[in-house]
Amino acid sequence: MGKSRSTRRERAAAETVVEDVDGGRAELIPDRDRPRAWSLLIDGAPQSHVDLDDPAHLSFEYQRRLGHVIDLAAPPGRPVRAVHLGGGALTLARYLAATRPRSTQQVVERDAALVQLVRRELPLDPGARIRVRSTDARAGLAKVPDGWADLVVADVFSGARTPAHLTSGEFLDDVRRALAPGGLYAANLADGPPLAHLRGQIATAADRFAELALVADPAVLRGKRFGNAVLVACDHPLPVAELTRRAASDPQPARVEHGRALADLTGGAAPVTDAAAVDSPAPPPSVFR
Repeated sequence: MGKSRSTRRERAAAETVVEDVDGGRAELIPDRDRPRAWSLLIDGAPQSHVDLDDPAHLSFEYQRRLGHVIDLAAPPGRPVRAVHLGGGALTLARYLAATRPRSTQQVVERDAALVQLVRRELPLDPGARIRVRSTDARAGLAKVPDGWADLVVADVFSGARTPAHLTSGEFLDDVRRALAPGGLYAANLADGPPLAHLRGQIATAADRFAELALVADPAVLRGKRFGNAVLVACDHPLPVAELTRRAASDPQPARVEHGRALADLTGGAAPVTDAAAVDSPAPPPSVFR
């Protein structure tokens, strides 16, 4: 058995794809447990996981939480029009295409070299209606027609940090412009103690949207460790009860904050403007060990 494991390790190492892209050193590492699954790392930081045989499988916890939002964006199976700001290995676009066939999607990913690598090594289903634009996320969002999107997902990181210009109220104004009535906005945020960035992002979204919910590990919400939180916003009532049920039953359970509890979490933080925006905080080195 030891020899078999060694052989698998050698085969995995031989099949790892390493390539320089605009954002750094990209690695595509095969998953030993899934024959056609891969993890994408940029400069050692995990970015995406894709199973070409099962695109509905979401391995990373924050992607599963975004998957819950996608599932609740419309009745099961109904096609939607979605904009993804940040592409990575196109995991969530593949998920949506698999779970909501005939959906139309636009992916905005600034790193053109990364897009080429992913298209070559992890090709998309030719039947999926996914268009990928290689440009800045905010510039790409500006080209989305007014009221076009049922769903906008923001998952943009540069050097493991969200760029400042994607954290402001002015940015959210353009998200609102692109959303159809009743459309959902979901953002993957990363922060650690004292949660200043997360509090500011909640306050900014609350200044622009009528309804908010936040999905995160309780330890992150308590400021005990650095981690991801998914912020969901809409101008109509959110499916909070179902989102809570799904988050609680996840392999890595999360808590959903909403209403007064979420407002209290802001701790008096002010909405972020373009003039005052800064990049999200860098994760501590221990996060990726």
